[in-house]
Amino acid sequence: MITFGSDSVWDSLRFIGIALAVMAVVVGLVVWVGRRRGSRTIALNAAYSICAVWVVLSALGAIGIVVKVFQVGWAEFSGRTLVWMDWPASIPCLDPTLSTTPGAVLHCGGTELTDFTVENASLGLRALAGAAQLSTLVFTTMPAIILAVICFNTLLGRAFSRTITRALVGGAIGVLVFGVASDLLGSIAATAALREVFTPDSLWYPPRFQLTVTPLPLVGALMLAALATIFRQGLKLQHERDALERTNAALENDTRGLV
Repeated sequence: MITFGSDSVWDSLRFIGIALAVMAVVVGLVVWVGRRRGSRTIALNAAYSICAVWVVLSALGAIGIVVKVFQVGWAEFSGRTLVWMDWPASIPCLDPTLSTTPGAVLHCGGTELTDFTVENASLGLRALAGAAQLSTLVFTTMPAIILAVICFNTLLGRAFSRTITRALVGGAIGVLVFGVASDLLGSIAATAALREVFTPDSLWYPPRFQLTVTPLPLVGALMLAALATIFRQGLKLQHERDALERTNAALENDTRGLV
């Protein structure tokens, strides 16, 4: 993720443009080197390299999450809870029940307590936070893993193979499982953390778990399953074509023998 802050939107856009231009130059150099070498798989090579780096960085991140669970006494949480935080009194705003005033003015409101850190968290709570972070990491890394498998097998001349089909089916299952787990574990961990910090008689103690599941994991799993069906059909057609070529070759040999 690329983030820049400035007092002017045009300054921020300029910095974003510079960052994107640098990335485009790097990709352009990769394409130029590939063309100089006469490569016909420049896009595949670039995609495979990017996905490989992505997977490696995610693996290092997963190791860091596991180490943090056992080595530090604090834990980070990000998930929906039923604890509501009103805006500070220092924010000038207008109560929605009052009459409006000329000019733009904020309506007084607040937000859920969703992102916070707990010090001196128990091992179980740190493990729950780590599980939520790992599920999110795996979910966001699944596309890179699947694309890396497709690119690698295509570069080896196996564009339609059982390995790719199995990777797509496994990816569909992984996206569904880890996507739903990411949605659920984040909120469960955040609510459990607040319950460990506050007593039941506290106003900050969440009485219920606020769980939400988005349709994105299901849609992603369906898309990958559809791709698996397409690749499976392509593999079947390739086998039929190879069998037909072998049959034609055998007929040609027999014809030559008769002549």
